[in-house]
Amino acid sequence: MIRVLLVDDQALLRMGLRTLIEVEPDLELAGEAEDGHAALAMIREQRPDVVLLDVRMPRLDGLATLRQLAADADLSAVRVVILTTFELDDYIFEALRAGASGFITKDAEPEELLRAIRVVAEGNSLLSPAVTRRVIRRFGADPSAGRTHRPHPELHLLTDREREIVGWVATGSSNETIAKQLTVSTATVRTHVSRAMVKLGARDRAQLVVIAYQSGMAVPYV
Repeated sequence: MIRVLLVDDQALLRMGLRTLIEVEPDLELAGEAEDGHAALAMIREQRPDVVLLDVRMPRLDGLATLRQLAADADLSAVRVVILTTFELDDYIFEALRAGASGFITKDAEPEELLRAIRVVAEGNSLLSPAVTRRVIRRFGADPSAGRTHRPHPELHLLTDREREIVGWVATGSSNETIAKQLTVSTATVRTHVSRAMVKLGARDRAQLVVIAYQSGMAVPYV
């Protein structure tokens, strides 16, 4: 059973999400909160698997909430999906850097939202090529977004193949797409991604993307 916490200041949106979640046999509503302060208290009490977190909220917004959540080692297993009004929300990069595992727009189809919850609950990230292209543009246009490279201290532990595959991950490519590009099996790609995550201390693909760009790693053109 996947336990989900809803965090949004719009009661109508929470009601719609609640209705959607409660009819799914593998999902359970862990609670609702209308701001970051209430969310953090509820997360510490309920320990949900996935948090659907709005960015713009009163008192404590989504980014500040995410940073506090990421700083608490006891809550490292909690996965966060950011709820955005637009896919190209300016908060995307900061949320990734703060530890978000994915993004979903508020007008997404119900099936897409349910898939997002399940994907993130399994320990994966929800990063579309469109979102990663947004990150690329931020790096290219805004020095404050991370253009000043800060190589990861464990980067030297990666093999050449692992570095290459992390570069492909940073484009938002799936394991299947990477496998076709490199003419290897999907299982081989999955193994290299997993090993790179362990070596770099990344908990999911989203953090691998951030590490790749902050470290100035070469990213294949797609």
